[in-house]
Amino acid sequence: MKKLLWILSMLIAAPLFVWSQASQTTGAGQESRRIKSLSDAEVQAYLNGRGMGLAKAAELNSYPGPMHVLELADKLQLSARQRSETKKAFEQMQGEATRLGKLIVEKEAKLNDLFAEGNALQTSLQANVKDIARLQGELRVVHLRAHLDMRRLLAPEQIKKYNEIRGYGTEEVIHRHKQ
Repeated sequence: MKKLLWILSMLIAAPLFVWSQASQTTGAGQESRRIKSLSDAEVQAYLNGRGMGLAKAAELNSYPGPMHVLELADKLQLSARQRSETKKAFEQMQGEATRLGKLIVEKEAKLNDLFAEGNALQTSLQANVKDIARLQGELRVVHLRAHLDMRRLLAPEQIKKYNEIRGYGTEEVIHRHKQ
């Protein structure tokens, strides 16, 4: 019976593994994009100031994000002051993230155009990639800083509740990082 289950699992898993490897190593289907290095979803995420997992180091270590805090405001029993400050932190984060995201998309388009037009040179390549990396770093800091703001604003019980609702975190993590 165990052997049969193993064989069946291999028959299912092997084609999925081959497909996932092929889709990760080729650009098939991506050549028609305006900016080859970014999917439409990534472009929209940058332009809309979305987090895209940039603050996972904070989020998964009991530093809640302002967008999710606002979504969970009632369940977290936020005070009027907490709601107001969370909204302010979110709007600040989103405004700056949107500004930086637009710049990243513009730089990625410029990099794409250098290659598309056959004008990519070592100097232009290096300058463009450094600009993109710097902007991505700034964008990540913007998102992480907003999580720091939430950590200072919320009570430990609210952080614990946030983690429970979001499906992660332990009380140990919360106490380890007390202010």
